Amino acid sequence: MIVQIIDYLKEHARAVQNSCYLGVAIMLIWSVLGVDNHHAHTWGEKHIPGFWSLFGIGASVVLIFFARWFGKSGIMTREDYYDN
Repeated sequence: MIVQIIDYLKEHARAVQNSCYLGVAIMLIWSVLGVDNHHAHTWGEKHIPGFWSLFGIGASVVLIFFARWFGKSGIMTREDYYDN
């Protein structure tokens, strides 16, 4: 069942991409028009539409970068470490 869904989505990749763009556009419009920011706590919340979404994406990128860097710089060990 899952394989069939994945195959269907691969065959219709352009439609999936356009649907994602449409969803982002709808959320951005809702964020600008529908969210009350009169009681915002920070400048970013008040003046940047979708601030917390952008903040979350940025934080994810930073975490992925540090995880890759930390994995290569010492936490990983050679594969035969426990074979002694």
